[in-house]
Amino acid sequence: MSARPLAAQTGAAHAAILGLGAYRPARVVPNAEVVEAIDSSDEWIQQRSGIKERRFASPEETVQMMSVAASRRALEHAGIDPRQVDGVIVATVSHFMQLPAVAPLVATELGCEQPVAFDVSAACAGFCHGVALAADMVRAGSARHVLVVGVERLTDMLDRTDRGTAFIFGDGAGAVVVGPSETPGIGPVVWGSDGEQYDLIRSRDDWRDVMAAETPVTPHLVMQGSAVFRWASFTMAKIGLQAIDRAGLTVDDLDLFVPHQANMRITDAMARAMKLPAGVRIARDIAEQGNTSAASIPLALQRMVDDGEARSGDRALLIAFGAGLAYAAQVVVVP
Repeated sequence: MSARPLAAQTGAAHAAILGLGAYRPARVVPNAEVVEAIDSSDEWIQQRSGIKERRFASPEETVQMMSVAASRRALEHAGIDPRQVDGVIVATVSHFMQLPAVAPLVATELGCEQPVAFDVSAACAGFCHGVALAADMVRAGSARHVLVVGVERLTDMLDRTDRGTAFIFGDGAGAVVVGPSETPGIGPVVWGSDGEQYDLIRSRDDWRDVMAAETPVTPHLVMQGSAVFRWASFTMAKIGLQAIDRAGLTVDDLDLFVPHQANMRITDAMARAMKLPAGVRIARDIAEQGNTSAASIPLALQRMVDDGEARSGDRALLIAFGAGLAYAAQVVVVP
């Protein structure tokens, strides 16, 4: 009996980001609103993190609602009808329903026609993971247009009295449409994890433990800030340089640096360690948005576009890192 080979599947030669969209909750929360509960000051917060204010979602601004709003803007920017989307990836750690994933719900509300849809749980690195997966799907032929969403409602996970985290995090969503391109628009990803340091950023409690407690509470987010700072400031600079090299570029070819908006001092440390030229424009959305985990990179890139700092065709280095410890980096072309 002869063995018939499986048919091979091929897709587009190249993939690119075709459209970008963002959603920011309406409520702006200045440092003055959070300092009393953590015995701090506006000056201390800005010195430690660069944060002046952040956005907190209302009860109506759910993970699904914010995802859909950002996605509609990305689809409009790309000129893509939702029915043309055959893949939806949502990066989040704050969709608290264990199943189903939020991605199929987002896809249905948008009007997509039964796309593959799934969530990615890689915390702050999730958006870059999603972009890498989407690009691979487009090039492999398993999808033609993939919607990638980074979304968080981290305020649901905050202990408002924790001096190490209460002032850092906020809410929001960003989305991109990834599709075929005549030229490369998404460079090779450099990604990985360091599970030996998983304890640096984590939920304080196991869901099973808190639900069995006499007074159940949502597991709060906790972080060893100093250790994370040291790891991210230097390790991630090396990852960024690897991503630039794999894209066939040098730092002199970059127009933008859009890192995960974790801390302004981490951003500055990475830029110095990579020896970025003075002409490279650096995203600093954290000052007004706070740290929004998986949403931070698309939100930061959208602000740069809105402010005229980023233009179509610019080359941007994206670097994301967070709980896991998980990380990912790639160079992309701004749509």
